[in-house]
Amino acid sequence: MEKLNFLTAGIPTKASDYTNAFDVLDSIGLDGLEVEFVHGVRYSEKTREAILNRGNFLITHHGPYYINLNAKEQDKKEASIKRVLDTIRAAEDLGAYSITYHAAFYLGEDSSTVTKKLIDCHKEIIEIAEKENLKTWIRPETTGKKSQWGTLDEIIELSKNFKKVLPCIDFAHIHAREDGKFNTYNEFCHILEKLGNNLGETALNNFHGHVAGIEYGAKGEKKHLIFEESDFNYKDLLKAMKKFDIKGVLVCESPNIEIDTKILKDYYESL
Repeated sequence: MEKLNFLTAGIPTKASDYTNAFDVLDSIGLDGLEVEFVHGVRYSEKTREAILNRGNFLITHHGPYYINLNAKEQDKKEASIKRVLDTIRAAEDLGAYSITYHAAFYLGEDSSTVTKKLIDCHKEIIEIAEKENLKTWIRPETTGKKSQWGTLDEIIELSKNFKKVLPCIDFAHIHAREDGKFNTYNEFCHILEKLGNNLGETALNNFHGHVAGIEYGAKGEKKHLIFEESDFNYKDLLKAMKKFDIKGVLVCESPNIEIDTKILKDYYESL
C-alpha cells in the first residue's frame, strides 16, 4: 500500500446498491468500501459485476457474524471455519485487499486456552487456503465485548504464527472493551508501536483497521454511534496514524457511514 485509504463499512447510504455505490464514493472523494457479509457469504451476479467494474476503488470483506471458532459443538466449529474460508474465496473472486471477522467467544475458558485452539483453527484455514491458492490477507478483528476473544495482545499472538494473518485493529472496540481507555494520542501511539514491534513494518504498511463512535458499558461495546454523539477521539487517532505513516485501509463503521468517513479523510489530509 502506498497510503492510508478511507473506506465505508458497506455501501453508502445514498447508494441504492452496488451498481451505483462506487459512483457515490467517487462524488464524495472516498477510497472504497468494506463488503459486509452479515448473514452469509452470498452475492448475485449483478453485484459481482458491479464490484469487479469498480475501477481503482479498494474493497475489503467482513465475514458473517455467526463465526465462533471456539464453539463447543464440532459442527458449529466446522461451519465457522467454512464461513471464514468462504469469505476468503469471495475476496479472491472480487479482488478484495483483505478479510476480517470476529473470531470467537471465550465460553468460560481462559485466554491462553482459546488462543491455542484458534491457532489450530487458523492452521486448518490457511492449509486449505494455500491448497486453493488463495492469497488474501486474513485479519481477525479486535473485539468490543469482554465475552469475546480478541484483545490486541491475543490477536498479535495468533498473528505471529502465520505470514498471511495480521490484526484488524478496531480502535473503537479497544476503547469500549477497556472501559474508555485508549482514547488519547499517546495511547493510540502505544497500540501502533506494539503492532510494529511485534509484527514488523509489514503490519504498519499493510494495515486494516476499523473506527466509529461507540457506546459502551461494564461489559464493553453496546453499539456504534456517529462521532459527534460519542467520546471517541478520532482526531488524536489520526494524528498517531500520521506519525507512524500507516499505509492500508481504515474502515469507518459509524451509522452515517459516508459522512463520518469523509470527516476522517478530510481531517487526516489536513494534518
